Amino acid sequence: MARTDYSVDIHVTTAGFTKNVTSSFGVEVKVDRVMADVDVNNYDALAVPGGFAEFGFYEEAYSEPFLQLLRDFDASGKPIASVCVGALPLGKSGVLSGRRGTTYHLRDGYRQKELAAFGVNVVNEPVVVDGNVITSYCPQTAATAGFELLAKVTSPETAATVKAAMGY
Repeated sequence: MARTDYSVDIHVTTAGFTKNVTSSFGVEVKVDRVMADVDVNNYDALAVPGGFAEFGFYEEAYSEPFLQLLRDFDASGKPIASVCVGALPLGKSGVLSGRRGTTYHLRDGYRQKELAAFGVNVVNEPVVVDGNVITSYCPQTAATAGFELLAKVTSPETAATVKAAMGY
């Protein structure tokens, strides 16, 4: 909507460790790039979705190539947004060490406790912004995190316009 209806120069590139990724719900997705071909210099921001342990999320999310990608985006000062447990690799990478963040808050906050073990100052709020990093605590917060990311790569005014146009 931002690009087509409001002429905002936004292009989304999907990436995975393999060209074809099977989602947790069995949907096969052909990604635009494999992770090995992602160069931080070619992108303005990074969005990290959450996932489920039983479907292999942490094997890839905690892999050193991905953790280094997170460090590289952070070192460049580029925005990084995560949804739900997508904050955990940010914690493991060291990007959130000593910073504020949040992650999945239900089930007695067990994922927030994991995030805190990485040295993160966990805040039990739906969306937490600390500098260039946006974290959110469950799938329901994905849109809000997305609007925060849009504001960082465009402007708060553009994000507000798109948000209103989408009925939020």
